[in-house]
Amino acid sequence: MALEPSFLFSNDILQIAIPEMLSQTGITGRQFAHLLIRAHQESLQNHFPDLERAAEEVGLKRLNLSVEDLIDIANDLGLSVRWVNRTPKDVVDELGVNAKQLVTSFFEPPGTIYLNEILKAYPTRLKYDLAVYIGHRILHSEEGLKSVLSVGHQNSWDDSTQNQSSSALNSQDILQAWRDFESSFFAGALLCPKVPFRQLLDRSGYEIDVHKRVGVSPSVAMRRMTVVSPYPHWHYFDAYGPGKLKAVYRGNGIPLPWGNMRMVNDPCQHWAVFRRLSEPQNGSSAQISILNVGDEPRIYCCESINMTDPAGNNRVLCAGIDLNPAIDAQGGNALEIASELKRSCVEGGGSVAIPRGIKKDLQTVAKILNINWVERGIEGDARLICSRGAVCPRKPSCYEGCQDESESPLGDIF
Repeated sequence: MALEPSFLFSNDILQIAIPEMLSQTGITGRQFAHLLIRAHQESLQNHFPDLERAAEEVGLKRLNLSVEDLIDIANDLGLSVRWVNRTPKDVVDELGVNAKQLVTSFFEPPGTIYLNEILKAYPTRLKYDLAVYIGHRILHSEEGLKSVLSVGHQNSWDDSTQNQSSSALNSQDILQAWRDFESSFFAGALLCPKVPFRQLLDRSGYEIDVHKRVGVSPSVAMRRMTVVSPYPHWHYFDAYGPGKLKAVYRGNGIPLPWGNMRMVNDPCQHWAVFRRLSEPQNGSSAQISILNVGDEPRIYCCESINMTDPAGNNRVLCAGIDLNPAIDAQGGNALEIASELKRSCVEGGGSVAIPRGIKKDLQTVAKILNINWVERGIEGDARLICSRGAVCPRKPSCYEGCQDESESPLGDIF
């Protein structure tokens, strides 16, 4: 999108306007930094070869690293590990959502990692914490190590010395947020090295339960799918509570299902992530969705799963792809197919069994992509979804006469 007139978007003007905007809207400097980093991440479609190489050098491209393996790596880097007791605490996030927060580990200079005893019951989270600290040590040396790592409603890193309510924008906020992202990405690359993990995904048809074979959490496995897959058009949501996204990646440009900085009155309840929050299920489930992006309908397929984090919060993880580019790549007309499927859904009251001709086209694409849950999604009903109830394409609309309210589409990074 061209920003015109260009003189209003000069560096000098933006340096004046952005801090004022943050102050007026109540967005913190750290939240704005996360938005910048996420935009950068999505523009590169999750490709960070330098971080991949750094992780491969220390992990030697080994899948299924054990806790002992990671402690050995940490020790080789001059880090020692000790255990402490911390319990979850009740907190209320910026949306007024009640949640629990748990300090899982913290670091004390010059080189001691303190791990919460509760992690002994969550070995995948324990491995992730260790991998993040290893990443910080390798990428940023001692100065880059944060003091506390936690799970809950806040960002993964929680610095108790920082005033989270401050909207002041400073370079240290942005630098620290960037280092947090690098270390988190490094952790995923260390635990799920690119080539071996891609080969395993190819053999397993990108099933979510592949995480059990690698010894990582579903979250780490699903996020790494968006990185290692040769098909670049992925998205990933990590959601909890009513309308709260903890982590977001949208390499395929899909709109957000709801605002993340304040509650909206008309979220679309037909997104798979919303439905799984409202009606938790065992196992994973696939959904084919049709969503207008701009003025064009697009076909998405996602796989979602419910989970409970170590702090006791119920969350939904959702990984999905945009099928339109794959349809076009096979010589099909994605816009025509998506438009026809959208019409069928409207006529069916919002959802419909996929017509035979379209199903055949999608099955061909699913087999080429080698993603099992796309095939499962095709066997179910296709559902119309929207970015907000005010633009609901269903007839009748889910929100008759609702007024569009502005929102800040921000989410944490992963």
